[in-house]
Amino acid sequence: MERSTLVNEWTCIRACLLFIALGSAVACSSESDRPSDDSRDDAGNAYPASRRENVADTYWGVQVPDPYRWLEDASSSEVQSWMSAQDGYARQRLAAIPNRDAWLDRLRPLFRTNADDAPIRRQERYFWNRRLADRNKAIVYWKDGRNGAEKVLFDPNAWSADGSAALGLWTPSPNGKFVAYQVHENNGDDGVMHMFDVENGRETGDVIPGTGYSGDAGWTPDNSGFYYTWMPPIGGEVTAPTRFGFAEIRFHRLGTDPTNDAIVHPATHDPETGLGADLSPDGRWLAAFIFHGASGASEVFIQDRTAAARVWTPITGPSDGQTLFPQGLVQNDGVYLRTNLDAPRFRIVKVDPLHPERANWKEVVPQDPEATIHTFAVLGGHLVVNSMRKATTELTVRRLDGTFVRNIALPDRGSSDILVGAADDDTAYFNFESFTTPEVQFETSIAQGTVREYSRNTAPFDASAYVTDQVTYPSKDGTPVTMFVAHRRDVTPNGHNPTILYGYGGFNQNMTPSFSRSMAAWMASGGVYALPNLRGGGEYGEPWHQAGMLLQKQNVFDDFIAAARWLIDNQWTNANQLAIRGGSNGGLLVGATMTQAPELFDAVICEVPLLDMLRYHRFGLGRLWIPEYGSVDDAQQFNALYAYSPYHRVERREYPALLMLSSDSDDRVDPLHARKFIAEMQWANTSNAPAWLRIERNAGHGGADSVQASLEQAADILQFVSAQFADPR
Repeated sequence: MERSTLVNEWTCIRACLLFIALGSAVACSSESDRPSDDSRDDAGNAYPASRRENVADTYWGVQVPDPYRWLEDASSSEVQSWMSAQDGYARQRLAAIPNRDAWLDRLRPLFRTNADDAPIRRQERYFWNRRLADRNKAIVYWKDGRNGAEKVLFDPNAWSADGSAALGLWTPSPNGKFVAYQVHENNGDDGVMHMFDVENGRETGDVIPGTGYSGDAGWTPDNSGFYYTWMPPIGGEVTAPTRFGFAEIRFHRLGTDPTNDAIVHPATHDPETGLGADLSPDGRWLAAFIFHGASGASEVFIQDRTAAARVWTPITGPSDGQTLFPQGLVQNDGVYLRTNLDAPRFRIVKVDPLHPERANWKEVVPQDPEATIHTFAVLGGHLVVNSMRKATTELTVRRLDGTFVRNIALPDRGSSDILVGAADDDTAYFNFESFTTPEVQFETSIAQGTVREYSRNTAPFDASAYVTDQVTYPSKDGTPVTMFVAHRRDVTPNGHNPTILYGYGGFNQNMTPSFSRSMAAWMASGGVYALPNLRGGGEYGEPWHQAGMLLQKQNVFDDFIAAARWLIDNQWTNANQLAIRGGSNGGLLVGATMTQAPELFDAVICEVPLLDMLRYHRFGLGRLWIPEYGSVDDAQQFNALYAYSPYHRVERREYPALLMLSSDSDDRVDPLHARKFIAEMQWANTSNAPAWLRIERNAGHGGADSVQASLEQAADILQFVSAQFADPR
């Protein structure tokens, strides 16, 4: 798309740009090129002022304006003041919408419920999360024996007066005597690991910073310590975009100074890689995974911890040309890996640690041409495989040699996590949910195949009153794409149903049926909820993922736009009653869709997004996403990025209403994307539809760790959308 209206305004820059190298920038002046008070919303109110500057970059001979570069610096007092003004304005306008209380009344019973998660059992000790209707955060409980007295282990509600301290991952030791747990400030990704002595009810004093990206602690069988991934604090040569390159696998022995923890695997010094570890139950075999990008190929190494010379033996490397995800499961007799080598929809192979050569790999679960293997676990002496068939969960029990035993019956077409249990324990647990079924926890015997309900969410929602359809529609290039359409049974295609279309489409992530409390309230009010399985996801194997990444990313947006057209053409809704919603990579999706086909939508909900695709890799965890998106350092990739980068595609024209949701402590996707895009949209939109920036305080990429905050945000989203549909504009 040619941006002639903006290019004509940069004549002073052309005079300054002589032999500018790739990615260079200049600022000819700090004056606004258009009075900020000309930017107004639907009520005629002026937005908080956003200064436009004459800043531009040149990439591969293409001059690219960046008028809101100054909004990248969140440490600036000017930017902080701007953020406060924008957030205050948005909340004031949202509070003025008449139906907010009605939405709160509909949402509150769905959000304020009692529920237990499936337990984790360590010998005869049980641990589980419990959500209470009158608490903002889930509480971790434990008990000795199935019928033992329940006791509180962690109550994050009491950790901070403002609710800013959040509980992250927690991992009991094999005997259940200790629990390693992470504390996250402001619900950000970064975190600190602590140790808790369960029997004595006290902290052990072991505190390890830099462990927010560690995942579960890899406990040794004797419960004396664990393996973890550590990253240094930001400072000096360690920046947010390069930090992953400094990650190390370390071992911590309980009761020792963590600054002296042994480095088991050194840093890669490649910021586009991540590092993880997995330990066999007997403690002998340690696997290390170096994964390239957030969804790219992995190098897998194995080490014998009982050997005198502890060397890392490679199992596979990135040059092999296949994707091996860090889902290897190290058992006493081998390493099980999910791989798409010679299997686009994945297979499971077993590798002998003593003879890991490719020729010695043994296939235990072959590829199913109609289903995609998502993940697996070794439980009760069996393999339990979680696959997706037409984007819904299928659970299969197999012997360790891959022989089929049975399917685990699920109540409906929906989603389930992999089972929780132990390799030598016959009893395992799993969650199930769908668009119309709140979370249910089941207990199963791996050997016998019996399944019984263990606990159930008490959300007041009658699943029998709703229906979920799965349709297939053609994308722009004719590719068939599946989509779920959920609604009340009495809602029929009449051409004017209020509809929310949600999407993601990236990083091999799967969009499967799950229970959303906000969408339950939406459907109860007569709304339609649509979820397509866009290219870039993993629902249909690695080719489906690759068809929506790098130079093929436009396919994702085409799939989403085609979904909207299908909903309109098939009389489910119309352009004046259709909203789109997405977060993170899904925020990029709705931002790109909004700028490419604004005439199809009346409202856009864009959450914690990426929107400046030319500079994304300079901030947050952006370097880790280069294998997914590409970067401006490559000419072809620059052309692809620039063609769809939402921030750079905004032009003076009419756009639908936009509610931008950001978090003040998002250390994954830098909030600069939301700031720059909302400023540009407020300047450019000639329809006077609202463009508001709502900023969640004490919140990270996943939002606030508080039921009340989530409830209020859901109410703001639904009232914003419904208000736009009611507006005759």
